[in-house]
Amino acid sequence: MATRGFTGRRRETDPRLPPGQYDTGRDWPVLTAEVTPNLRPETWTMSVDGLVERPSTWTWDEMHALPQSRYEGDIHCVTTWSMLGTSFEGVSVDLLLEAAGVRPEAAFVLATSTTGYTTNLPLADVTGGKAWVAWSHEGRPLTPDHGGPVRLLVPHLYFWKSAKWVTRLTLLDHDVQGFWERNGYHDRGDPWTEQRYQGD
Repeated sequence: MATRGFTGRRRETDPRLPPGQYDTGRDWPVLTAEVTPNLRPETWTMSVDGLVERPSTWTWDEMHALPQSRYEGDIHCVTTWSMLGTSFEGVSVDLLLEAAGVRPEAAFVLATSTTGYTTNLPLADVTGGKAWVAWSHEGRPLTPDHGGPVRLLVPHLYFWKSAKWVTRLTLLDHDVQGFWERNGYHDRGDPWTEQRYQGD
């Protein structure tokens, strides 16, 4: 499914744009492989499990009681659009992993959405201030089409890695491909080296 913004404005020369990307301006295209779920914050939970010392689950209110942080920067979609100078608010993934106590053998994360969608990430790509569980965009609650009430945000990778409607992070000692990775997308998805598809 795609909406306005998919074709966007003309490509510009801008050092913030990775190769092959164009600036979509303020338009944020809606792209999804699934039917958008109707989720209520009061029934949503976020879990961290797998190779952790303390498997943990937070409710909506518990998540909002944690120290919050903000991402300000750019996002990039594998379909070639980028949104520059945008912002998201939520909780750093570092905070959740610290609370759960990541075991030394953990090296990968499998993010799972309430729809069953999954995507895989090296642990190094969601730690060190690189990833968030986000519930607002530019000061407004995330809409369901954009992953609301809560999505994963991993802005330095192509945006399919930022799983919509996220509900679980599972720590693993080996890589397990997610939905798009099993269907030909790159396992990591770095926009700056154009890791769009397997073999790139």
